[in-house]
Amino acid sequence: MFTGIVEEIGKVLTIKKGSVSSRITFSALKVLENTQPGDSIAVNGVCLTATDISKGTFTADVMAETMRRSSLGTLSTGDSVNLERAMLCGGRFGGHIVSGHIDGTGTVTEFKREENAVWVTVKAENDLMKYIIEKGSVALDGISLTVAVVGNDFFKVSIIPHTASETTLLSKNAGDIINIECDIIGKYVEKLMSYQPVQKESRITAGFLAKNGFM
Repeated sequence: MFTGIVEEIGKVLTIKKGSVSSRITFSALKVLENTQPGDSIAVNGVCLTATDISKGTFTADVMAETMRRSSLGTLSTGDSVNLERAMLCGGRFGGHIVSGHIDGTGTVTEFKREENAVWVTVKAENDLMKYIIEKGSVALDGISLTVAVVGNDFFKVSIIPHTASETTLLSKNAGDIINIECDIIGKYVEKLMSYQPVQKESRITAGFLAKNGFM
């Protein structure tokens, strides 16, 4: 579990690609403090298991499903990434509940400055937009943000200087792909509201009643 508060920016050091998966090594400092092999680190919002840790680096295996669902497949050596360790029980909860399980990707379409902030517009498909609500939470590349504007196929967030300086968001260009994790609460509510339990066929039949002397 994460909070969407990025702890540091790391870099992609090496990528070993398989046919549908990858093994990626990242540079890092802060997120490696008190981190052991097997611990979780969010990379651009994607929960990865640190399988190998050495001084200043960690390596993670990225399976095929993660490559399909996220933008990690577009990474190249030297790219910067947002990093966050899993939340400690009892720690500060500065963002919102972030699982690190990406729902899909969107496309950054526009940056527009407004005094000390920058508006970022993201276009997304309908299956993601249904979870995006005004003043709700969304994680973009692992960054906990508040949705300020919602359209039919896009939404906007406003980036303050601190977020700009501590994350990779404003280093993106229009047309770049970005990881989106929608608010987990909305997804659970939708599932519960639409759930239709399977009706079990009753074993009480006319034959059963007759056999047992009721008919």
